[in-house]
Amino acid sequence: MSDPAKTGSSERHKRGKLEQNFESFLWNTRFLVMLAVIPSMIGALVMFIVGTFDILAILLDAVDYYFLESEQDIHETLVPDTIKAIDIYLIAIVLLIFGSGVYRLFVSPIEPSEDYIPKHPFNVESFDQLKNKIARVVILAVIIEFFRAVVDIRFQTPLDAIYLALSVLALAAALYLMSLAHRSE
Repeated sequence: MSDPAKTGSSERHKRGKLEQNFESFLWNTRFLVMLAVIPSMIGALVMFIVGTFDILAILLDAVDYYFLESEQDIHETLVPDTIKAIDIYLIAIVLLIFGSGVYRLFVSPIEPSEDYIPKHPFNVESFDQLKNKIARVVILAVIIEFFRAVVDIRFQTPLDAIYLALSVLALAAALYLMSLAHRSE
C-alpha cells in the first residue's frame, strides 16, 4: 500500500509542474504582440519613405518652376501637397509609438530609450499612457487634415466663413485643453 503523504506530495509536484508549464506557456504568449509590432514598424518605415518622396517631389516641382521655367504653376498645389506629406509623417509616428509602446508593455523595456527622459514617446508605463500619446499625434493629424481641407475652401456664402471660424475656434479650444492635460502629467 502506498503512503498517502508521498502520493499527495507527488500529485502536488505533478500539478505544480503542469501549472508551471502552463504559466510558462501563458507568459510566452506575450510574444504574440509581435504580430502587431513588426507590421507597425514596417508600416511606419513605408509611411516615412512615402512622405519623404512626396517632399522630394514638391522640391523637384519648385526647382522646375523657378529654375527651369516650367509651365505648371505650383502655387495651387504646394501647400496642400506639403500638408499631405506632414500628415503621412504623423501617421508614421503613430505607428512607431504604437509598435514600440506595445513592445515595451508586453515584451520588454527598450534599453536605449531607458536612458532618455521618462516622457520620451517610447517610454510608456500603461495602456492609458500609450493611448494618450497616440491620441495626441492623431489629434495633430486630424488638425493637419482639417487645415488641408480649409486651404481648398471657396466661400459661397458668409455663413461658410462663420462655419470656418467656429471650426477654428473649436480646434483652438481642443488644443488648449490638450495642453492643459499635458501639463498635468
